[in-house]
Amino acid sequence: MSKPTDDRIFSASTLPTQVVRQIRRILRSSGLLVAVSQGFYAAGVSGALTKPNQPHHPRVIRDVCKKLCSALAIDVQIHGEMPTDHALWVSNHISWTDIPVIGSAAPVFFLSKAEVASWPVIGRLAKAGGTLFIQRGSGDANAVAVQMAGFLRQKMPVLFFPEGTTTDGREIRRLHSKLLAAAVDTGTPVQPLILCYQGPDGRLDTVMPYIGDMSFGTHIQDVLGRSKVKAHILPLAAIPIGNHDVHTLTDELQIKMREGLAELQAKVLIP
Repeated sequence: MSKPTDDRIFSASTLPTQVVRQIRRILRSSGLLVAVSQGFYAAGVSGALTKPNQPHHPRVIRDVCKKLCSALAIDVQIHGEMPTDHALWVSNHISWTDIPVIGSAAPVFFLSKAEVASWPVIGRLAKAGGTLFIQRGSGDANAVAVQMAGFLRQKMPVLFFPEGTTTDGREIRRLHSKLLAAAVDTGTPVQPLILCYQGPDGRLDTVMPYIGDMSFGTHIQDVLGRSKVKAHILPLAAIPIGNHDVHTLTDELQIKMREGLAELQAKVLIP
């Protein structure tokens, strides 16, 4: 007999909703603390704390991300086979939780906004995981593209979010093209992923998006207190560089990601 989850226990409980949410926060905060501690231990043993971005580190990152998803009560479901060929990976962007979700399924290094580097604990763990940080709009895009190209030439997979910001998950926003230069310059295929969060009612989840003026502290409390959520990942066909320049590559990627999001939502969500 399988062990009942906290959601099954709470569904049969007569406790007030706010009490149930607070109990979830306490239990999941403890689990998250354990997962983060294990992440730091793994980073230390693998040498990632002192010398990140080594070829064997994505496997370590993947194991840590799986533990983080478990602590956050996120059930990751992959639709199709996760690609293994070398590529520059891209995904739509909904929340800070996208990183452990995708990281649990794909052995990649991440590109993230510069603010994450200063976040307590998580920022240090992200640095150990080899995350590249960029200040959007500061003119750093070209420099980061050069760093990404260096990674790609070493056959080290990098993932970034070309929308440049988080969304509510309903659509793909206009993609930013500058960082795709790393793929064009190195002849590396682009591997798109599509991500969708599904709430317990079967519809598009409205708690997971980290958007607008929402504070991180408020949002993590909402995430920790909610019912278990499903994160669906759909790998799309890789886009070969061929004769693409940055602009034509961006245009094709925009079309493919919009079509992919519509496909995934039609497959998993209740209308």
